[in-house]
Amino acid sequence: MPRQQVRQIVVILRGNDATMAPVNRKSFAALLLALAGSMALAGAEPGAEPGDGAANPASDMPSSAAPPAVPVDGDITEIVIQAPEPRYVAPTRRDQIGRIWAPVYINGKGPFRLVLDTGASRSGVTGKVAATLGLTPDASSSVTLRAVTGSATVPTIRVDTLEVGDILIKDSKLPILADALGGAEGILGNEGLAERRVYIDFRHDLIIISRSQGRAAAPGFMTIPFTLEHGRLLVASVQLGLVHAKAIIDTGGQISVANFALRDALLGRRHRGPLSVDQIEGVTNQVQEGEGRRVPPIQFGPIQIHTQHMTFADVRIFEYWKMTREPALLIGMDALGLLDTLIIDYRRHELQLRMRDER
Repeated sequence: MPRQQVRQIVVILRGNDATMAPVNRKSFAALLLALAGSMALAGAEPGAEPGDGAANPASDMPSSAAPPAVPVDGDITEIVIQAPEPRYVAPTRRDQIGRIWAPVYINGKGPFRLVLDTGASRSGVTGKVAATLGLTPDASSSVTLRAVTGSATVPTIRVDTLEVGDILIKDSKLPILADALGGAEGILGNEGLAERRVYIDFRHDLIIISRSQGRAAAPGFMTIPFTLEHGRLLVASVQLGLVHAKAIIDTGGQISVANFALRDALLGRRHRGPLSVDQIEGVTNQVQEGEGRRVPPIQFGPIQIHTQHMTFADVRIFEYWKMTREPALLIGMDALGLLDTLIIDYRRHELQLRMRDER
């Protein structure tokens, strides 16, 4: 099988604008170095990934002027996003929960900021995006949308292409989502992530989606194997205290939610101790109440994630996945956003994690 031409698209964000230009690998490092001063990303090489070899600048490096927009085609293998302020990737802090948004082109227009949702089996957009595309939602071609707190029948739009990195989905029906995504314009589901590697750098507002080369984790990273269940759900084994549980890696969820089976295993049937009443809202706008309780750290392979607080509820999605009898939880961005770097390698069935240095 002939090798594909390897190119990259660099999206240069200036204020609210974005421009695109194709560059080869030789010019890629030089372009990022040229942008480093204006982006003021102190203490890091913009766009550099652990384990990547150094690239030599080439004479065909784009000029500092805004590069011309070009269509995204099937040869694109990576898309790199950087901005002086968190625009796509933001960490979890004391006063905010982190996020992972991906820049997505639909019918050649965009980029639209879609929540990267490893727990969603399909992508969807808001009504505002449909209007921007000049498409009218079709109620006669509705689909059932299953979310954390319930399900809903929603209209769809049909699009010719949906593109991000080397993901190209053609002739797709996209459900119309309620506009309650914290400023995002939809969700990017996992339907195009097979054999891909998703690199997320919370410190530098960087997301790279590329074809996995199957390479091992770089020094400084810890690895956790995962399996794919119920289609393409990322499931890993975790431990809280003495209790083992199944954990679904849910980059689209704001908070981590555990089922009552995990609560009972952790706290016993008497459920002693203070609790809060937490509200859980999904993309269908349905709300369920849960119990907020203090919990031990999540032992996630070789690392511990200290969330301290967790919401317990047998939410609708646990029932749909038949995961109410054994301890299970959704690990959301309140926990994942505490990392420095998260790599999801679908080819290796492996998470590669680097902890945040708080010094």
